[in-house]
Amino acid sequence: MLLSVEHLDVSYGPARVLHDVSLGLEEGELVCVVGRNGAGKTTLLRTIGGFMKPGRGSVTFRGERIDGLPLEKVALKGVRYVYQDKRVFRDLTVRENIELAAYPSGESLDSAIAKVVAIHPRMEKLLDSKAKGLSGGERQILLLGRSLVGDPKLLLIDEPTEGLAAIIIGEILEILLKLKSSLTMVVVEQNLATVARLAERVYVMKEGVLAREITDPETIANPSRYEDEL
Repeated sequence: MLLSVEHLDVSYGPARVLHDVSLGLEEGELVCVVGRNGAGKTTLLRTIGGFMKPGRGSVTFRGERIDGLPLEKVALKGVRYVYQDKRVFRDLTVRENIELAAYPSGESLDSAIAKVVAIHPRMEKLLDSKAKGLSGGERQILLLGRSLVGDPKLLLIDEPTEGLAAIIIGEILEILLKLKSSLTMVVVEQNLATVARLAERVYVMKEGVLAREITDPETIANPSRYEDEL
């Protein structure tokens, strides 16, 4: 198993956000996590990615406990977190944003740029543009491309289609489907039509608990069968 999360409890101060959460991913899977705002989806991703420390439980990646490691060491182990808020370095160019991702990984800038351009050729024309001038979709593409630098094994992608126009959602979906052949991914997503296209398994979160795991392809392809559980 590539990733194993066991009996995870996570709190913000006195408020417990995750309650006894357990899940696992095999290499090559794409799993979606769905639920209402405040259900604990982002907290789950941030804990796996090393941003938060659990009060109880463990996160094991490729057979090694990572829940006690500093954030940067979790990233160097091959886990990448793609932010929900399309967070880029706004005053730097696209090229410089990519360079910042390449430096700690040891990958060459040319190789890193090639990975970003490979997921969407339009990015090549934007390399010398300031990131603050990018559209929301272009920022998301840049973040997805940056996450590939250093050859990660697991992507944690938080709400990749949030706030984007339908045509851009389609482009993001195509990128994720392309990456699906070579990477393991956990995707938090509110758009159930996107989930239906992407997911091999779905976890439904409710009030900090994994309320249901859905493995049946027909159910995943018809979200109306579980959307009332959110």
